[in-house]
Amino acid sequence: MDFQIKKTLKKTIIYDEYWKFAYERQNIFFKKIRDSVGELTEDPILKLYKFTNVYRASDRVSQYLIKHIIYNDDNDNKNKNIVFKILLFKLFNKIETWTAFENILSKVNIESFCLESYKKILYQLYAEKKSIYSNAYIMTSGRSIFGYERKFMNHLMLIKTMLDDNISNKIEQCNSLKELYNLLLSYPMFGPFLAYQFAIDINYSPIVNFDENEFIVAGPGARSGIYKCFFNAADFTNDYLIRYMVENQEKEFTRLGLDFIYLGNRTLKLIDCQNIFCEIDKYSRVKYPWITTFNKRTRIKQKYIPNSKGIEYFYPPKWGINDFIQ
Repeated sequence: MDFQIKKTLKKTIIYDEYWKFAYERQNIFFKKIRDSVGELTEDPILKLYKFTNVYRASDRVSQYLIKHIIYNDDNDNKNKNIVFKILLFKLFNKIETWTAFENILSKVNIESFCLESYKKILYQLYAEKKSIYSNAYIMTSGRSIFGYERKFMNHLMLIKTMLDDNISNKIEQCNSLKELYNLLLSYPMFGPFLAYQFAIDINYSPIVNFDENEFIVAGPGARSGIYKCFFNAADFTNDYLIRYMVENQEKEFTRLGLDFIYLGNRTLKLIDCQNIFCEIDKYSRVKYPWITTFNKRTRIKQKYIPNSKGIEYFYPPKWGINDFIQ
């Protein structure tokens, strides 16, 4: 990084928007928790379109994973079972697919894992034209690896492959987040971005407890956001620029007069700042449509639709912030 330190960052107008967006989106999060009366925000873009939370762990799917899957009493802290359930849930990344498994099977755990049973459930969802995957990120089909026409069958085979390889034991032997990431990257169908996302999800569990600020892998949306925030982004690595945001967050909120509400004593981590880059890329498509990057996108696909199902927020107990939220 030495060569980067000698260079001066050249910030665009969207750099300040990054912090303003984070501030306002976090305010919306707390207003929802408090059931505040009136508008959640006066920002017309945040009113109209869907944006993820500032903290990755606060999003609905992550919350479901943490509370109902990882820290479910049925797990009894059995690592093999926790790893299996994380893999099964995250490969589809959709709450409705998980609940379909739960509704038909007596119990969703490693002991119940049978290709035929799970295959039957997924084919039923497919026949009913129900969505099996979330649209948060695109999973590769795996057809060239496992040979099945249906993507979900190849993903079931991927889970079986990982279980047969004693994945949970290998996770326990990892000594860092990067080592966990490299382990996941060694399996078929796992690219860099997906391996990193899964490593973060596993790090929510009691199995490992690595520093989230150890390293980062930027997704395509985040890379586009980075290029919108810095004129000379190409002179720096994505890792350096995301880490810059982590290290300067308190200073920048203060500079802009923004009283950002943290989750207790938990500041924004690399994964959170990476996500905000992705969201500011989307946000700026509407506010600054003339500013584009390599993805050439000029609109936001998903509109904001209020969800009547409330969330009782619960974070990994090892973070020590649940009392603050409650």
